[in-house]
Amino acid sequence: MRRQISLEEISDGRLYTLNDMVKADCGGCRGCFACCKGMGNSIVLDPMDVWRLCAGLKKDFSWLAGAAVSLGMVDGLILPSLKMNGKEEACFFLGEDGRCRVHSFRPGICRIFPLGRYYENDHFSYFLQIHECKKENRTKVKVKKWIDMKDPKVYDQFIRDWHYYLEELEEKVNAEEAKGDQEIRKAACLHVLTCFYQTPYQAESGDEEGFYREFYERLQESRKNK
Repeated sequence: MRRQISLEEISDGRLYTLNDMVKADCGGCRGCFACCKGMGNSIVLDPMDVWRLCAGLKKDFSWLAGAAVSLGMVDGLILPSLKMNGKEEACFFLGEDGRCRVHSFRPGICRIFPLGRYYENDHFSYFLQIHECKKENRTKVKVKKWIDMKDPKVYDQFIRDWHYYLEELEEKVNAEEAKGDQEIRKAACLHVLTCFYQTPYQAESGDEEGFYREFYERLQESRKNK
């Protein structure tokens, strides 16, 4: 999700790479779950998020879409995001004890918080959101340790490729709409949901290499046909 705001307003003014130290470690939150409430549709899920949730919960995408996930327009395309429920607008996966019930396979945006991603020149960097996390006296941690993925470099490449694929697709949709094609956006949204989310991945839980292989096969096929 793109932010129409300057980095100076929301960050410490620095951009971080995987090997940098950043003041993000909240010490396991210690009972705080402020970031699990009132997030609206901002926790947008990428295909790996959905695969990990489906594999970890042993559910399919249709179950997620009915219970835990909302579909909505994000930067011109329909994408899934975590659903906030009740008066407190709490994440569907927030337990009564204030702890995440899917923490070991939580989505990427939750995983990197309070970091954000800044995309520029076909790449991206991490930045520290200084107003979002309510915990004080956070300690420094290496970015790749904080993200806690098996192969953070491969994961970063996936994040980059997915982001710029969606950006390319949106640009094409906008161009075709300008020519008068009023059905192109609907077709593109349906394609993204069907190809990258609804169609199950065969990789089992924890098999990230298998997921990446399937994802890039789909991405290559999608780019050939778009």
